[in-house]
Amino acid sequence: HPPYLRSAARGGTVDGKEDAASNFARGYYSVGAEMIDLVLDRIRKVAEQSPSLQGFLVFRSFGGGTGSGFTSHLLARLTRDYGKKSKLEFAVYPAPQISPLIVEPYNAV
Repeated sequence: HPPYLRSAARGGTVDGKEDAASNFARGYYSVGAEMIDLVLDRIRKVAEQSPSLQGFLVFRSFGGGTGSGFTSHLLARLTRDYGKKSKLEFAVYPAPQISPLIVEPYNAV
């Protein structure tokens, strides 16, 4: 198995007791700030298993607070910690016609 699958099987996933409540600022600053070091530590452990880390694949939604706020914070820290390693994003953008939350389009700005 690739390192990322082995990591998930050994408890490499991260979860918390609180979500970002579909709010960019909560995802970036409050809840995100509480989780960022733990997440970066898990990423570092997986990255250290790679003999030639080339970059990161990031899957996120821009509509919610975690996908928009926390992931923006995470990408900034990955740039700081890993320099010019590639970061390839697969993003889902909200559509006002089908969005269940009024704040989704604002999180994507």
